[in-house]
Amino acid sequence: MTDRPIALDEYPIHQVPLSMRHVATGDRNAYDRCIFHVMDHTGRALLIAGLGVHPNTGVIDAFATLRLGDRLYAVRASDALTDDRLALAVGPLTITVDRPLERLRLRCAADPADPGGLSYDLAWHAAFPAVWEPHHTQYRGGRLTLEGRRFVQAGTCTGTVRAAGGELAVTAGEWTGTRDRSWGVRPIPGEDGGRAAEEARPEGFHWIWCPVRFDDRFVMVVVQEDADGHRTLNEALLVRNGAHDVQLGWPYADITYRAGTRQPERAVLHLTDPARKPLELAAEILTSSPLAVGAGYPPADDWQHGTWRGRGWTDRRTYDPAAHPLAAYGVTDHAARFTLDGRTGYGIFEHGSFGRHDPSGFTGHTGPAPARPDASQPRPAGPQPGEDRS
Repeated sequence: MTDRPIALDEYPIHQVPLSMRHVATGDRNAYDRCIFHVMDHTGRALLIAGLGVHPNTGVIDAFATLRLGDRLYAVRASDALTDDRLALAVGPLTITVDRPLERLRLRCAADPADPGGLSYDLAWHAAFPAVWEPHHTQYRGGRLTLEGRRFVQAGTCTGTVRAAGGELAVTAGEWTGTRDRSWGVRPIPGEDGGRAAEEARPEGFHWIWCPVRFDDRFVMVVVQEDADGHRTLNEALLVRNGAHDVQLGWPYADITYRAGTRQPERAVLHLTDPARKPLELAAEILTSSPLAVGAGYPPADDWQHGTWRGRGWTDRRTYDPAAHPLAAYGVTDHAARFTLDGRTGYGIFEHGSFGRHDPSGFTGHTGPAPARPDASQPRPAGPQPGEDRS
């Protein structure tokens, strides 16, 4: 096929001497995607939706999950990537950018064959400016396996979510929305990891990603640590409209886990303001959605991002996340109520701790985590320590 210019090539936005059809790397793992979290302040519901493109494998895919009570409703779709990179739509799932960095629309069309299934129509409004997260790199052996850039933002949502034969009214005063945009290179399934995958497997991986919206401020905390507690990613930032962003020191976390598990019930993130005053960002978990269940993140065994399922593939499922055998082996997004300096806010406490983590007292893959679903079988393949979700 002739490689002709595409519509985006009309605009002066090129970063490398290539058509906008192409990315600057030939790495098969190149990606560009987003994730949204929409949560009810009572803990009744947590909607997670995302869309991504994988230009070097020619795939565009999207997902949505809704944690409602003890059930998780999921919609996933995948198709061939076209030259229209402004069309953020796959099957029933659509994201429309009405005003960049300010207003977006999220939709999931209903399935006529499943009138009780998940659908929604939501307007997402930014409440604060988008801010950068730290440049993220990760190696396995001598190979750079992950290099990504992200921005994160908090806002409000309005609209309607339907599932299980009922309807939820999403209102600005009772729901909060956060979102994350990331792009770069990160592993997708189907590649032989070679010797490094066997001989350079990290002993442990500890991850916290925490965007929180208060009425007058937005707080973002991200922490990644190795088995010995060595920190490879770190940020704590306070964002207010019309003011300079404020760094909140070197965060560390006290996490209270549910007995016998690595699932948090509450947590305190210890921060420091510029005057060296200690601050405590406390999180109370309201509801949880494991990303390995329905959302396509490792170690999901029914679908993962970037995998080719043929043209026009759509899948709808309902899960019991508490009983799913892989839920404990992937990162989990927890909708939470937060307090900070007398203020109450809402956001996501995303967490995963796999393998050894000396500061937490975790000594191995079993540790206080749930026992394997079948002790006679090996541990599920992924997430390998050192593989985060975003």
